[in-house]
Amino acid sequence: MRTLFTLALVLLSSNAIFANGICIVNAEDGVYLQLKQSSVNVTANGQIATVTATQVFFNQMDEVTKVKYGFPLSATASATSLRWNNNGQWYEAEFSPTPQDTTLPGPGNPGGPSFADEIRNYLGASPLYFDLEQQVQPGAILIVELTYVNLLPYAFNKVEFFLPNDYTSLQEEFLDEQHFRFELHSERAIEWIELLSHTGSTISNDGNTAVVEWSLYNQPANRNFQLQYELNATELGLFPFSTYLPDSATNCDEYGQGFFAFIVEPDPSENTEVIDKVFTLIIDKSGSMSGDKIVQARDAASFIVNNLNAGDRFNLVSFDNQVRSFQNNPVLATTGNRQQALNYIAGLQAGGSTNISGAFSQAIPQFQGYGNELAKIIIFFTDGMATAGITDTEGILQGIRDALTVNEVEDLSIFTFGIGNDVNKQLLNRIATENLGLAQFLENEELEESISNFYLTVKNPVLLNTAMSFSPEAIVETYPSNLPNLFKGQQLIVVGRYEEPAPVTAHFSGKTFGQPVAYDYLLNLADSSVAGYQFLPRLWSKKKMEQLYSDYFNYPEDSPEAMAIEEIIVGISLCYGVISPFTSFSDETENPVSTSEWDRVEYGPSLTAYPNPFRTYTFIQIPLERDLFEEAVLEILSIDGKVLHELAVQLGAAGIQEVRWDGTGRNGEPLPPGVYYCRIVLDGKVYLGKLVKH
Repeated sequence: MRTLFTLALVLLSSNAIFANGICIVNAEDGVYLQLKQSSVNVTANGQIATVTATQVFFNQMDEVTKVKYGFPLSATASATSLRWNNNGQWYEAEFSPTPQDTTLPGPGNPGGPSFADEIRNYLGASPLYFDLEQQVQPGAILIVELTYVNLLPYAFNKVEFFLPNDYTSLQEEFLDEQHFRFELHSERAIEWIELLSHTGSTISNDGNTAVVEWSLYNQPANRNFQLQYELNATELGLFPFSTYLPDSATNCDEYGQGFFAFIVEPDPSENTEVIDKVFTLIIDKSGSMSGDKIVQARDAASFIVNNLNAGDRFNLVSFDNQVRSFQNNPVLATTGNRQQALNYIAGLQAGGSTNISGAFSQAIPQFQGYGNELAKIIIFFTDGMATAGITDTEGILQGIRDALTVNEVEDLSIFTFGIGNDVNKQLLNRIATENLGLAQFLENEELEESISNFYLTVKNPVLLNTAMSFSPEAIVETYPSNLPNLFKGQQLIVVGRYEEPAPVTAHFSGKTFGQPVAYDYLLNLADSSVAGYQFLPRLWSKKKMEQLYSDYFNYPEDSPEAMAIEEIIVGISLCYGVISPFTSFSDETENPVSTSEWDRVEYGPSLTAYPNPFRTYTFIQIPLERDLFEEAVLEILSIDGKVLHELAVQLGAAGIQEVRWDGTGRNGEPLPPGVYYCRIVLDGKVYLGKLVKH
């Protein structure tokens, strides 16, 4: 057997994880609260990242206001909790069975300039929105803490973490503190880990646990974070995750209390031979693709041609109302054929209508005669609805089925990409799901990067017609329900449920070079709750909702079938606490702070300190406005409002009262360097100050 397969640690994939949200007052006028501090803490198990992003905002306006919180969440991330601290009290957002409101607040000035587009550009294609029903007092601090899970991109043992942290398009003022902490746990040895984007970080790595930490004070947030690490390439094997929850922990369904996940990954070394492929890229060059989109399309096509493997056969099909092929049939990826293809791509110009059915009618017959010893792949992208040829969804789908049957083409994988908001998502999703592929929907500016990167994931096929079963049949509700082909350097995540803990054999099979292969792995399912694997229920629910959401696009939006799927997704989201496309966070606090209540809160003069910043100790100065011969308590708080230490103060005559603080917490242990607040209540007034410990 020339090709060796192994199973590897369950790891997640994503595009990006984001840092700073924005508290919007009036989007049209560009009014939002000032960001004062930003703290991001990431805990990763392999590539499963749980992120807590905390932002401290300051109401710099001289009036009570309401805000809408926006956070630039990655499309592959799932928010799991949101809480906020207003007027010194923490509140927790509830999950709501309604989609989030994506409108931005503020009517703006008629005929005046609008900043709403700039805000939307910062928040990206899939932002999270939250309407805070409470008012924020002038001069007050609002703390927002968002937690979510995301899957970090993985290829050939390397993992990427990218975190946009550039806030300069929204704010010129410096941040008091920026803090970043990344803690990694891995069954596979961590070869190295590095924060590539910033200097001055501290890094520790004992092989299975690594920590990267970085802080910056009184500087702008003007640089994105980029972190990378590499896992050992020889320690591939079966590293399953499983946990068995107590009966009281979740009662969302009848599938049992066990949650399970693992990864299938081919050996990425040179020992694994790559299956040659027959590949066609179908390029939309209709009139709506004019401008930057056709430029991106040409660049993506050129990238693919330049990255074909030597044994591959390939072709290019372009379409508007007419359909044309680079060659009548796929040709070998020789130097000469590549150059001719690049010349063909350079001549593509946008114009005409959109003949989707014609593109597939021409592309599919070109796969006739190729057997199962080769991988057969189509990548198709369009930015519009079908307006020429067959235009209805069922007609186009039936045309593809007929072309496959008549030309005896089997096991063809079709991957579809919809660009912008004017595509037939139902059509593209059904083309992909009926033909061993997947559908992705992109913004206009994402065309080149997304398609180029996706090609790299399918460049090197090593196992076709993959399938998995379990004996005994103890594991149920596994996702994805249909396993894709496997590619060198890539991973396939499998999640499932079980009712009774027991030894189970996983049977994994497929074809390579036209020959069947099969592997058996013995799994021992956990019989109790495993503290480090508490992310598994949310991971399983996230993957199930993704499958259901894909099924949702197989039906018209308001059809009974689509509405039934939507109802199931909403139920899973609310019970497992993972945001879906049909749910949102809502402010359900029983006693929102009213304007009159805010008016009863008074603030005294600011507290000062010297030295500040300090290393070992500082003297906090309390300005007494009158004689107060009594005891009071001075609180030391973290940036998220948690009380870390209380200092007893014996007050005296009017004037400046000094209190020494040695930078320790309640237990006497030194607190780490960072920004802290001090607070004392005198005569019903709140006195606040800021402290910086180096």
